[in-house]
Amino acid sequence: MKNENTVTLKICPRCHKAYRGVPALSRADGQTLICPDCGTREALDSIGVEPAEQEQILDTIHRSMQS
Repeated sequence: MKNENTVTLKICPRCHKAYRGVPALSRADGQTLICPDCGTREALDSIGVEPAEQEQILDTIHRSMQS
């Protein structure tokens, strides 16, 4: 019997890392599903946030999601 609670690992085509959860839609082509982190990076990049600050923001997001 299939366990409905299993979460499938997906591989992000942008960063090639494994992730779980709901993917983001890439702003690059409007079709490709990418990991949430890459989606956040694309959104921050679109408003001019520098890569170093993007990583700080992602670190803050990850810390806030830990129990």
